[in-house]
Amino acid sequence: MIIHKLNAIINPLFPIGEFIETEEAPETQCKENILSEDIKQAKELEKKGVELAEAGNLNEAVVQFEKAITIAPNWASAYNNRAQALRLAGRNNEALADLNNALVITKGSGKVAMQSFCQRAMLYELSCREDAVKDWEAAAKLGSTFAKNRLVQLNPYAALCNKMLHDVFKRLKEGQV
Repeated sequence: MIIHKLNAIINPLFPIGEFIETEEAPETQCKENILSEDIKQAKELEKKGVELAEAGNLNEAVVQFEKAITIAPNWASAYNNRAQALRLAGRNNEALADLNNALVITKGSGKVAMQSFCQRAMLYELSCREDAVKDWEAAAKLGSTFAKNRLVQLNPYAALCNKMLHDVFKRLKEGQV
């Protein structure tokens, strides 16, 4: 298992376990054999891309992810990681295209799909698209704690309850109750 540090940089509020890359269920990642040389090479390029993104060199990181995609075009993780770097670089339309590709490849299941749904939901929220809720729900169904929490935050009743509880505890703390 590899914890993608890029995810922690881009999404510091995500729980750490949310972005553990596993090699389980390769059929949701790629139609090719998971141990193929192309996949191994793509994973190495992804690692380089993550390191470059961590160092703040987003353009070079994108180049590494592009190389990984060229070598293994059905490797969804490379699309998801490139989308993160593109998003950091403010290239949201390109990031959306990569997230859509990752979701097609994964058929909407597995860890990479969960990550892609979360990222796409964030981009949809930024552009005030109602599709965001559908993506949060899809990510939550795949086990994303972050998506589950976001859905609670988006629920107006939950938000009202949270505000009321906050106010009660604040008054208790101040000795007003």
